[in-house]
Amino acid sequence: MKNLNIIGQSMIGAAMLILAASCQKEDILTEKLDANNNLAVTATVTGREFTLVPDANGRLLIDNTAGTYKPGDIINLKGNFKAVQVVNVSGSASAPITIRNLAGNAVKIGDPAWNGGAYSVGCVFWNSHYIRFGGQSGQSQIVISGSTQGAKEAYYDLQIGNKSDNIEVSNLTIENGGNGIVAKTDPVTGDATTQYPNTTMNNLLIHDLVIKGTANEAMYIGHTATYWDLTANAPYYGATAGMATSHQYVQPIMWKNVKIYNNKVMNIGKDGIQTAAIDHLEVYNNEVTNWAMEKNSAHNGGILIGGRTINTNTHDNYVHDGWGELCQFYGSGGSGVTHIIHNNLFRNGSGDGVSMRGYANAIVQFTNNTIAYTMGNSLRINGSTGQTGVQIVNGNAFIRPHNAVAPIYDKYYIYTEQNAQVQEGTGTLVNKKFPTWLSAQVNAANYYLPLAGSPMGTAGYRKLN
Repeated sequence: MKNLNIIGQSMIGAAMLILAASCQKEDILTEKLDANNNLAVTATVTGREFTLVPDANGRLLIDNTAGTYKPGDIINLKGNFKAVQVVNVSGSASAPITIRNLAGNAVKIGDPAWNGGAYSVGCVFWNSHYIRFGGQSGQSQIVISGSTQGAKEAYYDLQIGNKSDNIEVSNLTIENGGNGIVAKTDPVTGDATTQYPNTTMNNLLIHDLVIKGTANEAMYIGHTATYWDLTANAPYYGATAGMATSHQYVQPIMWKNVKIYNNKVMNIGKDGIQTAAIDHLEVYNNEVTNWAMEKNSAHNGGILIGGRTINTNTHDNYVHDGWGELCQFYGSGGSGVTHIIHNNLFRNGSGDGVSMRGYANAIVQFTNNTIAYTMGNSLRINGSTGQTGVQIVNGNAFIRPHNAVAPIYDKYYIYTEQNAQVQEGTGTLVNKKFPTWLSAQVNAANYYLPLAGSPMGTAGYRKLN
C-alpha cells in the first residue's frame, strides 16, 4: 500500500447557465477549465482499487492526464464532497473504470449552500469514457444534493459533458439544484469534433435512480438545439433559409444508444425526463410524478421525446399527477425510422394527455396505452411541423378526457389538426373510449386495470411484474 499525492492538477471552474427565453428550451453551459488551483488529493491504493477523499475544501479532482488510472480500476469515494470532477478518465469497452462509494460508507456530493460563482456542478464527467458510476447497494449510498438557494436554477447536480460517453449511472439519489442530470456537449468554434456528424457520443445508461426536487428538468439528455450559431454562441431553431449569411451554423453532436429505465422522478420544477438528439432511445419502466411545478407551459412534459430523436421506444412507464402534459413527442421520421409508444399508463394531467408534434413525417406506433383523467384531449396530434403521415393508434384505453365535462365528443379522445392523420385499429386492436371512470369499469387504485365485466377488454395498459 502506498500514498499517491496528486497536486496542482487542472480543475473545472465556474459554469454559467443561461436560460433561453425561446419556447424551444435550451440550457447553455459555458464549459471551462481553470488551471492551477493547487488542490491536493490523497489516494490509497491496494492492488487496483483506489480510495479517494475530499481535500481541505471538500472537493475532489480526478484528472487522469498522467495515466494513473487504468481500464478495470475501481475508485472508491469516502466522505462528503462539495464537488467531484472526473477529467480525462477512460476505461475500455471490456474493462470500464468503476467509481462508487467505499463499502459501508455513504457518500454525499454537492453544495446545498451554493448561491453563485465557481463550482456550480456537484459531479461532472469531462472528456471521460467507459465509466460506471453509482452506489454499491441501493440508492442511498451516494446522494448528490444540489443548491437550495436563490441561484439554484444555475446549478447542475450531475453533468456529463465534453464528449464523455460510454457512461453508466445507476443506484444513487439526486435532489435539489437546478438540473438533475445534464448529458450533452455544446459545439465549440474551431473544434470540429464538437459538431455533428463528425462525432457521435455512444452508449448512455441511466437507471435505478431517484431524482427529486430539482428546479429545472430532472433529466436533460441530449442537445435540444436544432442548430448552433457559432457566431452568436446561441441556439437556432428556425429554417435554414432564415440563417444569417454572415454567421456560422453547425448541429450539436447526437447520442446513439441511450437507455433510461427503472427511475423514480418526482417534485420537479420543469420537465421530468427530457430527451433530444438521440438515435436509438429506449425509455422504460420509469415513474414520473408531480413535474412542471413552476407551471410553465413551455416546460411541462412528464416524459419528453424531443427533437432530432429517431428510433425511439417509450414503454411500460407510469406518468401521473403532474401539472402539464403526460408525454410529449417531437421526434423525426426518415427511411427505416421507427417510433413506438407502448403499454404506458398516463393519468391525471392538467393539459392534453399525450401530445405529438413531430418532424419529417415521423410515424408513431401508439399501442396499448391507458390515458385517463386529463383536462384536455386524451391524444393530440399536430401536423404543423411535418408529422402528417398516418399514425398507428391501436388497442388504447382513453378514459375521461376534458375533465368529463359533457358533452364529450369523439374528437376529444384523438384530436388531429394541421393535416395530421390517424389509423385506428379494429377487432382486437380497437381503441376503447370512455367518457367517465365509471363507464370504463376499471380499478383506479390498481393501475386502471379492468374489473370483471369491464368493456375495456384487452385494450390499455397492463403492469408488468
